[in-house]
Amino acid sequence: MFEGADGRLPDRDRRMLVPAAALFPLPTQSTAKRPVPLDLPYEPVEKRPLPPGRPRDWYITHNRRLKAMRLAIALLDSGVYMPNQARNETIHRTAELIGVHPPSDTTCHMVRALMRYAR
Repeated sequence: MFEGADGRLPDRDRRMLVPAAALFPLPTQSTAKRPVPLDLPYEPVEKRPLPPGRPRDWYITHNRRLKAMRLAIALLDSGVYMPNQARNETIHRTAELIGVHPPSDTTCHMVRALMRYAR
């Protein structure tokens, strides 16, 4: 690289180098057009007993969060990436598919919140 009369590099040599991969993104398979099938059979994680002595509301909230997390992961695996795509009907179908009891409206809301804040 050659320096100019003032000791600085010419503009063309001071430009930031960008890898070619950033300029030409690789083609990817769009899951929005074709949903990816879930790897079935789905096997839940081995259950462990919850700690005793907590208030009942803690257990209810804890189990609701676990269910919402399972449903959010299943939805992401099936190609539903945006919370506005995850309507209650979609969440109910996913719950049936993975063998989880039908979620309440509160759990469906929590699934969408998990998808929103994971970004």
